[in-house]
Amino acid sequence: MGTIAAHEFIALDGVFEDPSWTFDYGFDPKMGEALAQITGRSTAILLGRTTYEMFAPAWRDRTVEDDPGAPFFNDTTKYVVGSTELTQEWGNTERLGPYDPGAIRSLKDQIDGTIYVSGSGQLVRGLLQDGLLDELHLFVYPIALGKGERLFSVTDTTRLTLTDQETYENGVLHLGYGPA
Repeated sequence: MGTIAAHEFIALDGVFEDPSWTFDYGFDPKMGEALAQITGRSTAILLGRTTYEMFAPAWRDRTVEDDPGAPFFNDTTKYVVGSTELTQEWGNTERLGPYDPGAIRSLKDQIDGTIYVSGSGQLVRGLLQDGLLDELHLFVYPIALGKGERLFSVTDTTRLTLTDQETYENGVLHLGYGPA
């Protein structure tokens, strides 16, 4: 049985939308090491349709020379959750259809290893609410944006347990959580 591990870049006030605001902080190489640990044990990728539509043109033509993460994103099977048809082509992609907790449970049963989720806030909120997310890695940036979509907009209480923490020289804090 597989596990699902998600990572998000978020501001102190929980905003994760359009993380271009992260560019001002640079990308600490140790952040890349933390992400490589997650992707290194991942055998599948699960994305919401919106994130998939942003990732496809950004990753599909990259090579390992462009970015060491390119083979993972391009060669790994991507499962996409969304009620509308995909408008972007990207190899090794399977559309799951609208969010369905039963379909996600079935996917977890079929996959050996970790299923990696990046971004996909609506999907991550659903996974949290339905108890399907096994790991949540938050990369918290030292900024409060005051506006934008927030990751935690669920109406039910969600309890998590801190499993890992690391501070980077650029001021970003990595907080790893699992189910409480």
